[in-house]
Amino acid sequence: MDKSEIIPIVLFLCITFGITYIVRLLVTARLRIKMLQVCSSKELVDVVVQSDARRDQMSALRWGILTLMEAIGFGIIQVAGWDDVNPGVVALLLGTFGLGSLLFFMLARRFG
Repeated sequence: MDKSEIIPIVLFLCITFGITYIVRLLVTARLRIKMLQVCSSKELVDVVVQSDARRDQMSALRWGILTLMEAIGFGIIQVAGWDDVNPGVVALLLGTFGLGSLLFFMLARRFG
């Protein structure tokens, strides 16, 4: 693959994910507005808002842990001096991702 082909592909992916994220935000906001207009129970609205905030916190925790573990995996690859992509490198990166997922699961059960 030529380096000049990578830029349009990455640009397409960024635009696609950006549009998807914006649409998701608009749909969620519209759903909340409709819920507030229809629902007369303040407690139900509070529960929904608190559960959304909790879900956002857990999502941030998950991606923070996974990013940290992947950084550790890339650091190990750098220290080991591996320059080529081989099955050992892929296994290390997948293993650190899996460990990050397990760590998130344990923390989410403990604090959730």
